[in-house]
Amino acid sequence: MKRRNFIRNSSLASFAIASVGVASCNNPVTNKEDTIAKKSENIPTDFILNEITIDELQKKMQSGEYTSRSITQLYLDRIDAIDKKGPAINAVIELNADALTIADKMDSERKAGKVRSLMHGIPVLIKDNIDTGDNMMTTAGSLALEGHKATNDAFIIKQLRESGAVLLGKTNLSEWANFRSTRSCSGWSSRGGQTKNPNVLDRNPCGSSSGSAAAVAANLCTVAIGTETDGSVVAPSSFCGIVGIKPTVGLLSRTGIIPISKTQDTAGPMARTVRDAAILLSVITGIDNADAVTNESAGKSQKDYTVFLDANGLKGKRIGIEKSFLTGHEGVVGLYKQAIEILKAQGATIVEIELLKETNKLGNDELTVLKYEFKDGVNKYLSTANAKVKSLADVIAFNKQNEAKAMPWFKQEILESCEEKKGLESKEYTDAVAKSTGSKKLIDEILKQNKLDAICGTSIGYAPLIDLVNGDYDTGFYFCPPAAMAGYPHITVPMGTVHDLPIGLSFFSTAYDEAGILKVAYAYEQASKKRTAPKFKTSLMA
Repeated sequence: MKRRNFIRNSSLASFAIASVGVASCNNPVTNKEDTIAKKSENIPTDFILNEITIDELQKKMQSGEYTSRSITQLYLDRIDAIDKKGPAINAVIELNADALTIADKMDSERKAGKVRSLMHGIPVLIKDNIDTGDNMMTTAGSLALEGHKATNDAFIIKQLRESGAVLLGKTNLSEWANFRSTRSCSGWSSRGGQTKNPNVLDRNPCGSSSGSAAAVAANLCTVAIGTETDGSVVAPSSFCGIVGIKPTVGLLSRTGIIPISKTQDTAGPMARTVRDAAILLSVITGIDNADAVTNESAGKSQKDYTVFLDANGLKGKRIGIEKSFLTGHEGVVGLYKQAIEILKAQGATIVEIELLKETNKLGNDELTVLKYEFKDGVNKYLSTANAKVKSLADVIAFNKQNEAKAMPWFKQEILESCEEKKGLESKEYTDAVAKSTGSKKLIDEILKQNKLDAICGTSIGYAPLIDLVNGDYDTGFYFCPPAAMAGYPHITVPMGTVHDLPIGLSFFSTAYDEAGILKVAYAYEQASKKRTAPKFKTSLMA
């Protein structure tokens, strides 16, 4: 099913599980740090940390050239210069007032000889549907949740803090992870306004992890965390020209994340390189007794996913390529064919497959599952949250009472449709779950019958224009649903650009094969080197 049909007919966009005031983080800096910070200026392409990696930052902190504090300050200055001014990307919904304090602590630990992990001192932005037990709000972009501050960190945020990372702030998203209206515009929320695509500013960043993708692409942070139900990490990563990983459902805890679906939801790392994404993935995995599905990852997860990164990782591999993507927009198809030739040149055997024609039939069942699980999950989350609204019905009522501010462009027909559903014991629900999860069998059979190591295809087409009146429109090549419905791991890597609009190449496989898809994705990335920093063009005609 093409993306437009998926949105219009199934009432879905990509899921996840006006500017706002930003907290001040401007504590005094040393003369050396102040000198470094001044070099960033307000010129997007002249940022001193442009395209820098985690490994490079670690070397600079180890040598004393930079500190975590100076790096954090540089990113804060960068956000001020181009996210709230200049191009005004609007990717960051709130900054962390504690960011520099955390950075100072990490610097003190480093000076004392303690380095927790490769993430030690590294600034990270996280999506605004993930709880942090601090002064930052968790709202899913909704005015109905404005002011809500979680009591505790989400499990993955606890893991992130323990790794030594610096929580820089939170990112804007498609409101309610793009599960509010059939006519929504990705990257817009009533609390945060519209996020732009940093490559071409009048283009959509996709969603729902819009701000996380735009922030990483624009070098507002080192790495970020998004969430996905169906496409919300992979699709915005593709549109913005970065790497995004949707892990196996069960590899990462969902505790403390505003949900859509217990069947499909997962958080995932977003980065400019496969290695950086693998580093971030490594520190946020873990079994959480509060999220039973994570027990399935016992003995299957890895402590360090970087050990699987091999520039020769495609040699001898059998890769199934989605045949339907060999026709369509000539620019996108051209990139796809070039990518296939690179896979061959790196020693992979290519096998044409047709997966989408079967999995597209499951779209309506998937929608049914998500509606039931969204109502159940949101009601459970809000019932114990510190928000003024305590149920989905309360959210719907708030939006109606504040329609001018909460629903100026599109309404909430998906929320209302979810509220009409009964409990998870409903036969309609259990039947839909059985059918939609049939994607697992389809993927596993294709992998087995063709002796494949991974399945590959175009992640999604080129970014459409931002259209708040009509909402998102389809540009084709949408390859997220199969792995999403199956709960299987999926990674996107930059494949090139069409008129300066990035296109991603996807790899996915069976459950808990993150190591396998990281290996082939890294090998492709190293052979192709298609990631390009954004140009911040106002439009294609500019």
